Amino acid sequence: MPIYYPDILDQGTKPRTFRYGDKDVMLYALGIGLGADPMNETELAFVYEKGLKVVPTAATVLAGRGTSEPLPTPGGHRPSMPNYLMLVHGEQKVELHRPLPTEGTFTTESRTIGAYDKGKDKGAVLVSQTIWRDEKGEKVATLTGSSFCRADGGFGGPAEGAPEPHPTPTRAPDKSVDIATREDQALLYRLNGDRNPLHSDPESAKRSGFPRPILHGLCTYGITCRAVLQEIVDWDSDRIASHEARFSAPVFPGDTITVDLWVDGPVISFEARVKERGATVIKNGKTVLRT
Repeated sequence: MPIYYPDILDQGTKPRTFRYGDKDVMLYALGIGLGADPMNETELAFVYEKGLKVVPTAATVLAGRGTSEPLPTPGGHRPSMPNYLMLVHGEQKVELHRPLPTEGTFTTESRTIGAYDKGKDKGAVLVSQTIWRDEKGEKVATLTGSSFCRADGGFGGPAEGAPEPHPTPTRAPDKSVDIATREDQALLYRLNGDRNPLHSDPESAKRSGFPRPILHGLCTYGITCRAVLQEIVDWDSDRIASHEARFSAPVFPGDTITVDLWVDGPVISFEARVKERGATVIKNGKTVLRT
């Protein structure tokens, strides 16, 4: 089923309730590499229930992988369904309206907020938004993501108007940090809910054009948040109000990721690269701190 515009902008999902607890919070932190040294008491705070802290980007997985039931389309509107086999994650943003608790029950609703047509043979960009609310109906987090739909261009939507990426400063980075990933990291991270065999099955990876399984993009995204925690805010996760980035190349488990950081008041710009392969894997990163 193709993309129908502007009908797609009226598509949404029914509210879906979910719950998470301290085990989910700790599993996410382990998945992005925290706690590798059990004697490091700073990192231990994210993987041990005594005084547990939450990595802000855990919001990308704590709601689980379940799908919300779509709302009925308004009268006369046609439901859109892009080709998910040809879809790749383009950008991700987590905005926290308050720091994430270590456990709780929440409700999410999702909808498409933008659809941009790059041309019949050039694909399309869809922008979706998911809002978390607590049991009182108050906003907890807003997740905004873009997807590049390689097979869905030419649907007649606007070509321009998509959000512009955050510009990376042209000066040398103020800080750089190397973060090693483990050979088995994707096998651990997938237990957060994304069990796409691209990240675990060598044959599936080869069919997708990779020599071996790749690390989840959202794991790399979480590692960039870890870099901000480590290098900028002295592990005070409550200071991070939002974290966003654009995915540009895959990471292989075992790669060392270098995160470059630029500090401009409460705005932290960042990029991530794998020096051994000369690959920039995250671009146009931006973290906003609470002041």
